[in-house]
Amino acid sequence: MKRTKLLNRHLSKLVASLGHMDEIVLADAGLPVPANVGVIDLAVSPGIPAFFDVLEALADEMIIEQAVFADEASEDLVTQIEVRLAHWAADTGKPIEHVRMSHEDFKERCSKARAVIRTGECTPYANLILVSGVPF
Repeated sequence: MKRTKLLNRHLSKLVASLGHMDEIVLADAGLPVPANVGVIDLAVSPGIPAFFDVLEALADEMIIEQAVFADEASEDLVTQIEVRLAHWAADTGKPIEHVRMSHEDFKERCSKARAVIRTGECTPYANLILVSGVPF
């Protein structure tokens, strides 16, 4: 059994396969997924699992170089994301660049992701592209 928080074998396999600059999308329940991108669908019901619960589990497993989110996200949501990213950066000793773009551009960029992780989150624009970094 694994020692870290991330128990889902599909997420573990995805994270283990990431190379430098690969992108994954942590998505709310409503984000459209491009046809060419795989989906790890964790959504059970509205709010389950929550966006931030999945983000916290991923934080134990990944080095993130960049995080991308939509301009349309509420300031409260952005603050919550930025606080968690700051803790993540402090834990790894690696800075995380924050990039904001329009939701339309965000959806377009999702087409180059390795996978979309769909949560049960129903907060508008609770979506985040995580760009994989390296531990050295």
